[in-house]
Amino acid sequence: MFSKSKIHESGNKAQETAKPASPAPSAPAADTRAAAPKPKPPASVLSSDLHITGNLKTTGDIQVEGTVEGDIRAHLLTVGETATIKGEVVADDVVINGRVVGRVRGLKVRLTATARVEGDIVHKTIAIESGAHFEGSVQRQDDPLNPGARKTAKPAAGAAAPKAEA
Repeated sequence: MFSKSKIHESGNKAQETAKPASPAPSAPAADTRAAAPKPKPPASVLSSDLHITGNLKTTGDIQVEGTVEGDIRAHLLTVGETATIKGEVVADDVVINGRVVGRVRGLKVRLTATARVEGDIVHKTIAIESGAHFEGSVQRQDDPLNPGARKTAKPAAGAAAPKAEA
């Protein structure tokens, strides 16, 4: 069927000759699309001329350039330089370039040089650039997104618990 000379001449020619006459049936196109990861939707942008009164909640990303009077919960929140938020901000990632009046809670919080924050920040990691204005307290927590989570000090081994007095 095959001669020695063809096998030793070129591996590609031998493979081409060895191909079956009918191609193997391929998987339907729908199966390959289902296995591919869904593309991430773009961030929702609230333009600078937009004023919202009320709470915003999404599992996606929000970029605020206008004014929001209410709480915001998102995956990634970017507060633009022209933006003002009056309310609590809760997000995995928070980048503040503008003004926030209220509590900020996030796994990663970043205040840029143009940031103006009046309120407490609860974070896992924080970065504050030179020039940022911040009035409030900063507290590190392992789970800042959960408002019930508190840092608890473990008593030293062998230490007695304090006695309650009547």
